[in-house]
Amino acid sequence: RLDRVWWLLSPGNPLKDHSELGSLGNRIAHARAVSDHPEIEVTGFEASLPSPFTADTIREIQKRLPRVDFVWIMGADNLSNFHRWHRWREILRLIPVAVADRPGWRHRALASAAARAFGRVRLDSERAALLPRLAPPAWVLIDIRLSSLSSTEIRRRGPVNWRRG
Repeated sequence: RLDRVWWLLSPGNPLKDHSELGSLGNRIAHARAVSDHPEIEVTGFEASLPSPFTADTIREIQKRLPRVDFVWIMGADNLSNFHRWHRWREILRLIPVAVADRPGWRHRALASAAARAFGRVRLDSERAALLPRLAPPAWVLIDIRLSSLSSTEIRRRGPVNWRRG
């Protein structure tokens, strides 16, 4: 029940190898081709920020749009290693977080250091719609239709064929 989703394409995740990462422009074009929803806006604006860290990106977004209720959306695979992110506790204190379930990641995500550290503020999936109105920290693991496709596989298949599989 979000009004809009901003798909933020990172110039490069500091925790991943960038050797096979395509150009930001190409990744933006591809994301726009596969997003296929009028309320999803793909942007690479994070590349214009002085810091590559999510906590700083969130602070900048909140500073620019103080009247908007934001929710950070990430996959369960990211929650499983979220404790490795720079200032991860700060992120959870800055913004409510929706964690999309991913095949094979649910149990690892729920057993993660971040999930344990912030377990007392986890919502049941049925209450996910409340997230935008809640003060952080608050998070939910959302039960969604699962796809086994990785972002790498989606990029390999191209914008037309990513839904098959």
